[in-house]
Amino acid sequence: MAEKFLEIEHLKKYFKTGGGQLHAVDDISFTLDKGKVLGVVGESGCGKSTLGRTILGLYDATDGKIIYKGEDVTKAKGKQRKLLRQKMQIIFQDPFASLNPRMTVWDLIADPIKANNLYKDKNEMNKRVWELMDTVGLAKRLTYSYPHELDGGRRQRIGIARALALEPEFIVCDEPVSALDVSIQAQILNLLQDLQESKNLTYIFVTHDLSVVKHISDEIMAMYVGCMVEKSRSDDLFEYPLHPYTKGLLSAIPIPSIDVKRERVILQGELSSPIDPKPGCRFANRCPYAKEICTQQQPQAEEVMPDHFVACHFTKEINNL
Repeated sequence: MAEKFLEIEHLKKYFKTGGGQLHAVDDISFTLDKGKVLGVVGESGCGKSTLGRTILGLYDATDGKIIYKGEDVTKAKGKQRKLLRQKMQIIFQDPFASLNPRMTVWDLIADPIKANNLYKDKNEMNKRVWELMDTVGLAKRLTYSYPHELDGGRRQRIGIARALALEPEFIVCDEPVSALDVSIQAQILNLLQDLQESKNLTYIFVTHDLSVVKHISDEIMAMYVGCMVEKSRSDDLFEYPLHPYTKGLLSAIPIPSIDVKRERVILQGELSSPIDPKPGCRFANRCPYAKEICTQQQPQAEEVMPDHFVACHFTKEINNL
């Protein structure tokens, strides 16, 4: 039986703005098993990265619970938070902005190790840094190079090595390949996949690239304006998308063949505002199936097929289930 590793219960993260409360993450619940990869997809600004950072404690949750290995860590502080930081890490989107330009490769990778006093001996520290560099594919000759002297792929490898430095169990990969060239993307994806399998890591993989997320994820969750609209096993989502928004996302994936035709779903209408959102489904004003109840009552995620959750009032009618 799979080990229940992470449980998110009705998680919310709101930000105060001049115009009101911005609902970046609004009432999201899911579970993630040990050693699995959950891909989180959606348009820019839907709350994907905020979800990951709130789970890690980089943002304080407005409401809800974050249960890590059976322990409620939502309001963890002090020593408990420091211990969690060792087990829960993040790989940032921009491999240049996330690195201190005044620090060498050695300094950047050694920094979290020194901050947690893991090694007193300089030789042991060197050995650990070089071991991490080898793990992520960085040549030893780059030990005293600076970030500006390296390409994007190598800079992201530093970020990955830094995330691995404290031997974490859980990593949020926040669009880790979106700022890289296509040829480098494949190398970094393969590295992340190899590390996940060899070290039995658990990932939340945030991306807007559905081709990438299918390649690496066991499960996929689609978000829209702060809310979860669909979550299922990766293969099931691509074969049987049930929410109108997910269908629109999948229809936009390019097919590298002139012989294969796909019905394109064009989403009309304007995005609803995440600032003090009106009652009802956030997708209602872009949904061709919306009815009066959709503008009055927000749908809750329901398991309409085994391990396939959808937040829509008319899932069964739309999909003839």
